[in-house]
Amino acid sequence: MHSVLCWFSRDLRLADHPALYHALHSGLPVIPVYLHAQHEEAPWAPGAASRWWLHHSLSALMHDLERINSRLVIRQGDSLAQLLSLVRETGAVQVVWNRRYEPHLQQRDQQVATALQQYGVAVHQFNATVWFAPGTLCKADGEPYRVFTPFWKRCLQTGLARPCLPRPASLLAPSHWPDSLELAALDLLPRQPWDQGLKASWTPGEAGAWHRLHDFLKEPVKHYAQGRDYPAQPGTARLSAHLHFGEISPGQIHAACQPLLDQGAAHSGIESFIRELGWREFAHHILHHFPRTPQLPLYPKFADFPWADCDDPALTRWQQGQTGIPLVDAGMRELWHTGWMHNRVRMICASFLTKNLKIHWRCGARWFWDTLVDADLASNTLGWQWTAGCGADAAPFFRVFNPVLQGQRFDPKGEYVTRFVPELRTIPLKYRHQPWQYTAGSSPALLSEPALPPYPPPMVDLRHSREQVLRDWKTLGGDT
Repeated sequence: MHSVLCWFSRDLRLADHPALYHALHSGLPVIPVYLHAQHEEAPWAPGAASRWWLHHSLSALMHDLERINSRLVIRQGDSLAQLLSLVRETGAVQVVWNRRYEPHLQQRDQQVATALQQYGVAVHQFNATVWFAPGTLCKADGEPYRVFTPFWKRCLQTGLARPCLPRPASLLAPSHWPDSLELAALDLLPRQPWDQGLKASWTPGEAGAWHRLHDFLKEPVKHYAQGRDYPAQPGTARLSAHLHFGEISPGQIHAACQPLLDQGAAHSGIESFIRELGWREFAHHILHHFPRTPQLPLYPKFADFPWADCDDPALTRWQQGQTGIPLVDAGMRELWHTGWMHNRVRMICASFLTKNLKIHWRCGARWFWDTLVDADLASNTLGWQWTAGCGADAAPFFRVFNPVLQGQRFDPKGEYVTRFVPELRTIPLKYRHQPWQYTAGSSPALLSEPALPPYPPPMVDLRHSREQVLRDWKTLGGDT
């Protein structure tokens, strides 16, 4: 009996799933498939934290499929070879999937589509991960946008609202299911348990995404415009990983927000929140038009900037949250413990690495890639190049975040810092963001609880390192 293969990848949900919707309405038995081919994603195969999330997201999808009379067939190996094998095993006459927009995976998918069509199989591809397929929105002269504000204005003019496809009540099952690997065979979970903080922080899967969104829309969204800057407070939606793995779509989020959007000024935070989703859209747009940016600066003059390489020993202290700069260390330890970091703190940590330590932005981007549960090639690249000053809509190079002033402004009680840097709990609040200025008696000292290690002195002088990096920038003809 003929069937249709629905190839899941970065769309691990059942609702608002165009490929699954098409398969459902083909009238044929539907065989959901997940192909594990991380070698095809090189050099950007998922890092350790993303692999943890992927395991649990797939597990949730498997349970959701079982509830609608279906199951997930898991295979490992070359995508084309595995799909052709499944076509032969099942008599599939169609293969459907939602597009991936990373440039190297777009190329892979086009090769797969061509080969399947030559084999006599119908192929249908859909957009399910962004509002607008990258490349479809350009300036009047045909050039890509490099600045966010006009890009977002164009998005709003084109329109974000769209109907969301329903979750299928059931799927027609084939008379015989092909063989499938066990999820554990993909070896996604860490062999040495370091993921307790991730387990305590996250619930991967479609249901987890909706719970997170509903909780956000109940209260935090009302104060989002200001609250999103305060890392100690639950002021953000924390949906980035759910979006990255396709457990929820931008369209679904917008539809859920529509009642608040209709109220306008009464809920100004909602517009700020939707605008932040626009940055994710912009990131995919930039990566599509400038596919070399994960490795090269968007603006070529930065290729000669004297950043240090990733073998600099200072990188290790930054990764471990042992820089002696409290807000930076809190952010890096939050990242290691939870697989996530508050966005303002991400900018501060990135600025400290690239501007104060003068270590190449690619070193930081690679570390984030391995440790973030929401590691996304487009957003990670845009964020690091933005902070380093060499990318689209970049912060001016002379903008060097001062982590002391940022901490005093956005963590005024030191709650965030002491949550992740408990060594500083006994430091008076006045000195919590600059403990090197705290003195006990006649000599500098840091009071620490007996069970806690001493806190290190700062790696660099913030003012002097800022002045040095700006001098280096002037040698390239930079204007401060």
